[in-house]
Amino acid sequence: MGKMRVWYDKEGDFLEVTFRDVKGYMRDLGDDIFERVDEQGHVIGFAIFNFSKRDQKAVEVSLELLPLQSEIE
Repeated sequence: MGKMRVWYDKEGDFLEVTFRDVKGYMRDLGDDIFERVDEQGHVIGFAIFNFSKRDQKAVEVSLELLPLQSEIE
């Protein structure tokens, strides 16, 4: 089973959540929110800039969770 990684940089006010440790790139969703996707376009994480400056409303990011390759085999 994979491990989710959560990282917060207080100085940069940047939160990143990663579901899989694979190559990917960031897609801008607007409002300083980005999703990290793999080469097939599957979401493998997300990032939020200016995290602590946001109001206290929940941030919602739609995700499609896919089985890990090891779970398929």
